[in-house]
Parts: sequence; structure tokens; C-alpha cells
Amino acid sequence: MQNQSLTIKKEKILTGDRATGQLHLGHFVGSLQQRTALQHQYEQTILVADLQGLTDNGHNPHKVSSNILNVVADYLAVGIDPQKTTICLQSAIPALSELTMYYSNLVSVARLQRNPTVKNEIAGKSFGSSIPTGFLTYPISQAADITAFKATLIPVGDDQLPMIEQTNEIVRKLNYIAQDDILVECRPLLSKVSRLPSSDGKSKMSKSMGNCILLDSSERDISKAVKSMYTDPSHLRVEDPGKVEGNVVFTYLDAFHPDAAYVHELKARYQQGGLGDGTTKKILEECLQEILKPIRERRKTFISDKSQLIEILRSGSQKSQEESNQVLNSVKNAFGLNFFQL
Repeated sequence: MQNQSLTIKKEKILTGDRATGQLHLGHFVGSLQQRTALQHQYEQTILVADLQGLTDNGHNPHKVSSNILNVVADYLAVGIDPQKTTICLQSAIPALSELTMYYSNLVSVARLQRNPTVKNEIAGKSFGSSIPTGFLTYPISQAADITAFKATLIPVGDDQLPMIEQTNEIVRKLNYIAQDDILVECRPLLSKVSRLPSSDGKSKMSKSMGNCILLDSSERDISKAVKSMYTDPSHLRVEDPGKVEGNVVFTYLDAFHPDAAYVHELKARYQQGGLGDGTTKKILEECLQEILKPIRERRKTFISDKSQLIEILRSGSQKSQEESNQVLNSVKNAFGLNFFQL
């Protein structure tokens, strides 16, 4: 009897990161842990998005090129297996750029400007009137990435939901033109922790803002970051009742501590009075040190062998080229642009 598991086609997942710096705890809890688990159940592709990294770093391309292998090393260090997950480089897959060009004819500038994710990120970047065209149009680029691999499940934070909506709009427009379902719509897979705040609690943890705990942070750096974390400014004495809402230490304990019941107990004690900030920070630091130590050690090994990282990227990109070219060919047919094949 034929093994039934071999006949079931796995659902496809596409995810990735801009190559603008090393990955941090926000990535770890927001997506990397999830990806490590998903690779055993789904056909997963992870895209190192160097082209999208250039959309706000065109003036400093070295920031992108110098971090490509850093990102791959981070993937491997957290347990992403290149034998189970395809890791590829965006700029090494020409079909993605060509699809972006075709899709750009289906989306108006006004629609891009209405995209809430784009509006918020433009405001955060303080571009003023000098918005790079690539930054404004990166929702189209993301749609090209997703559809090129016929991905149906996209792990995202809730702030990225408008990107999924815009991708599906493009899918429907293209399928209407083709009078055939040559592209597939996708749906979001929301992470449990979509935004991890920085230690000061004023913004989310961010590579660009330099307020993050990197996956290869030293013991000293982790300790320093935890000790500086924002708690409850009115909690002046151990016996004072404290607030856990907006208290970054408890936000991190919720995200990283393996014993949820214990964290719940700590919260109750803190709110009643009798639990000091120093104690809660010590508990958090011990938790983070335990999580990051093995990741840091594995990463050190991987980043020292750059030829291995390059080969993983090359192999994954070649596989992805073949897959994306099939979709590109269908899209060109829809536009009547496969002239020499007519």
C-alpha cells in the first residue's frame, strides 16, 4: 500500500527578513521560533530580502550586503534546517523583480499611499517628501515574493495584515486578466507576540533604532539590557503595589519564560506588593541567558564558516529560481508577453 503521507501535498509558507542587521529577540519570539516549528509541517521558504533592505538604504548599500550572511547564520543558530526549509536570496531570483514590474501596472500610487503599514512606516522613517520609490512600492515587491512561490500561508504580525490584503488584490486582478486562477490567494498566520517593546518601553525592538538584544548578545550585554528595563515608576519600594501593564520586564517574562503559571504568580505578588523590581529582573535575566547562550555558541560556529553559508544560499536560490520562473511564465502569458513562445 502506498504511503499516504507521501501523496499529501504540504501547504506552502513564505516568510523572510530584510538584511539590514543581525536578528534580535523580537525576531526570535515574533517569527523565528514559529518558523523552526513550522518547517516540520509545511513546505517553507525563507527569503533573505536584500532588495527590500535597499528601499531605505540605497544611500548605504553596504549595510545590506554586509548583513546577508549574518541573517543566514542567525537562522541556522535558532534551529532552522536548510534540509527542511529553503533559504534563498531575493536578489538572486530575477523573476521576483520582473513580477514586481508587471504587478506595478495593476496598483495605483493612491492605493499604495493608503496602505496603513506603508503610511506608518513612512511616518516612522521621517522621509518627508523624499520617499524612495522602492519604499513606497515594496507592498508590490512583497506580493511578487508571495505569489512567485504560490505561498498560501504567511506568518506576520498584525501590523502587516494590510500587506496580505494588497497581495490578494493583485492576485484577483491578475487572475481576472488571465481568466484563469494562475495565482493563489494567501492568508496570514499571526504570531503570538507580534511586537516586542524595547527595554525602555517607548517603541518596539528595532535593528534600525539600535535598542534591541541581539541573538549573539554577550552575557554582559544581556545583563545590562535587563537592568535598564522600564518597570513601574511608581513602584518605589518592595512593599508598594506595582503595575504589570506597560511593565517591560513582565512583557518579556510573558514572552520568554517557559512557566506561565509561575509568571502569573509573580504578577499577583508584584501587584499586591512585596516583590521588588530587582528580583523580577534577576528572574528575567536568568531566563534570557539560558535561551541565548546555546544560540550564541551555535551562531559563532556558523558565522566562522562563510563558505557553508554561501552554499546554503546558493542552493536555495537555485531551487527558488526554478519555482518562481514557472509562475513568471504564467504571468507573462496572461499579459501576452511570451512573444517568442507564441
